[in-house]
Amino acid sequence: MINEDPKAFSETLASGRVFLLDVRTPEEFHEGHIAGATLIDYNDPTFPAHVAELDRSLTYAVYCRSGKRSLGAIALMESEGFSSVHHLEEGILSWIWDGQPVTEAKAE
Repeated sequence: MINEDPKAFSETLASGRVFLLDVRTPEEFHEGHIAGATLIDYNDPTFPAHVAELDRSLTYAVYCRSGKRSLGAIALMESEGFSSVHHLEEGILSWIWDGQPVTEAKAE
């Protein structure tokens, strides 16, 4: 795992073939997320099954609200054979504090 501040995380996302994974709740995701993120709720009991279906050959960039759930998610991913995982230190809160853009879901 590579811990990154918001600027380095942004550079990782811009570098190319990266799967951006948001592990927060659906409610948190809809309040605002990093553009292009795929949501898989870490607190959902099916989280390990969803992780098992992911392509281990990809590079992953993982974040949550403050960095705690994403660390748990990454620990599971690494135990399942994922070798290229980037972590947003202090989560989306640090992303926002750094002035990075956030996408909000449109009202349905």
